[in-house]
Amino acid sequence: MDEIHIDNLKIFAHHGVFQHENINGQYFYVNAVLYTDTENAGISDNLELSTDYGSVCCLIRDIMTGNTFRLIETVAERIATGILEKFPLVEGVEIEVRKPEAPMEMDFESVSVKIRRSWHNTVIAFGSNLGDRKAYIENAIREIEENSAIKDIKVSSFIETEPYGYTEQPDFLNGALICRTYLSPEKLLEFLHTIENEAGRTRKVHWGARTLDLDIIFYDDKIIDTPALTVPHIDMCNRYFVLKPVSEIVPYYRHPVFNMTVIQLLERLERND
Repeated sequence: MDEIHIDNLKIFAHHGVFQHENINGQYFYVNAVLYTDTENAGISDNLELSTDYGSVCCLIRDIMTGNTFRLIETVAERIATGILEKFPLVEGVEIEVRKPEAPMEMDFESVSVKIRRSWHNTVIAFGSNLGDRKAYIENAIREIEENSAIKDIKVSSFIETEPYGYTEQPDFLNGALICRTYLSPEKLLEFLHTIENEAGRTRKVHWGARTLDLDIIFYDDKIIDTPALTVPHIDMCNRYFVLKPVSEIVPYYRHPVFNMTVIQLLERLERND
């Protein structure tokens, strides 16, 4: 990936934990690296095929001068996500915010925070078997679409399936979507749980009936195993109601553990059944 660098952009702003910092202000310096493909712009000499670094600088200035934050961590986060949301050719950013006048009674050159944020591909499966199933799912998709941290959403068809695991419950309406997000897997999971809770989701019975179920199936090619989250979804290879809709939108997405594509996993499951 090519890089566009902005070095030591000097901006006077009012950020800090102490009141005098918010009132008097001080100079901050911002370093930015934009990860993007510059080949088309370089060949054509066409600005529209590149990212205007002057506009990026103006956005950084507006974020820093239009807000007062306690932490430079927040400053860096807002700059990074602001760039990703406004400039579609930027795949990732590295932002460093330096504070050379930080209120510390010691000799130092500067304190800084450096973060890196980028777009990630994620596949999410959804299902419902209580109430107005289609409405619950469509409302969830709408909330996902309205989140500025998510873009390029492609949704599968809906399919009706028999319950899995605990079978004494109504049939499900299932589907899947793929999207791009700069949310971390943990923050994405929090967001999906918020949508489920708004739909009245309860977790009293394992594999039980639910108004809405949203599961992260893939997140790039990452393998995640924490108490809160397992990616790829641990049981997806045995679930027709996951593999079928996912195969419709991304048939050649490769499982990072089994090294098989989604369509291969589906074909294997259908043969075994």
